[in-house]
Amino acid sequence: MKDKTVRVFLVIFLSLGSVVMMFPFVWMVLNAFKTTSEILAVPPSLFPKVIYLGGYVKLFSESPILYWFRNSLVVVTAVVILQLFTSSLSGYIFAKFDFRFKNFCFIMVLLTLMIPFQVIMIPVYLIVSKLHLLNTLYALIVPSMVSAFGLFLCKQFIETIPTDLIHAARIDGAGEFRIYGSIILPNVRSTLSALAIFTFMGTWNDYLWPLITINDTNRMTIPLALNFFSGQHSKELNVVMAACTVVILPEIIVYLLFQKQFIQGMALSGMKA
Repeated sequence: MKDKTVRVFLVIFLSLGSVVMMFPFVWMVLNAFKTTSEILAVPPSLFPKVIYLGGYVKLFSESPILYWFRNSLVVVTAVVILQLFTSSLSGYIFAKFDFRFKNFCFIMVLLTLMIPFQVIMIPVYLIVSKLHLLNTLYALIVPSMVSAFGLFLCKQFIETIPTDLIHAARIDGAGEFRIYGSIILPNVRSTLSALAIFTFMGTWNDYLWPLITINDTNRMTIPLALNFFSGQHSKELNVVMAACTVVILPEIIVYLLFQKQFIQGMALSGMKA
């Protein structure tokens, strides 16, 4: 009886929490189908009286939003692919190879997780500037090619792969890249799925770094462009709400498609860590 009461209490508590967290999102989506005057009406109404698509029409007709989406997709795709490759390969090296100062190097990599990006932002900016990458998408891709968190996550999982299996593959004549592609990658698929989702969301929502490296309107990514667009249409709340709704849709789609892999990867990584 006590367990049932606790279970009911948890269900009610989580349901209320879900409603509180979902309400701003629902409010934003519904306001995108209202006129600005209806949004500002007192008392406010949750649902629009009439479905109004003027906000979306103005969004797509008066802004290069497709260019902004293309820029974000290019950056996100490149960063995800590069991080998965570098994290899994370096994780394999740290997990299954012995070399001098291995533990010291790994500790130094982990220490970078304790350093906020704002601390190294200026040195990274100077390096990117010296490479003549400012105001290009490469300025957003190159500094994000590697991930200390991704390396740690992959190393933890690769250590669980039997070393005898790798030795057997070497005896059969398999090279290191063959072992990496045929043995390592299939066994860390759930980890890479979780890392890919984290990387996607972090890169998609990154605002600070594009803000200081991108000046051209046509090269802006979605978060930076959204701020720029909202400033131009600050009095047209329905247009701003439409832009916010369109921007957040890819994240929702990605999470819904890979929810199972994400939860599985996080659960396993938590157990291993």
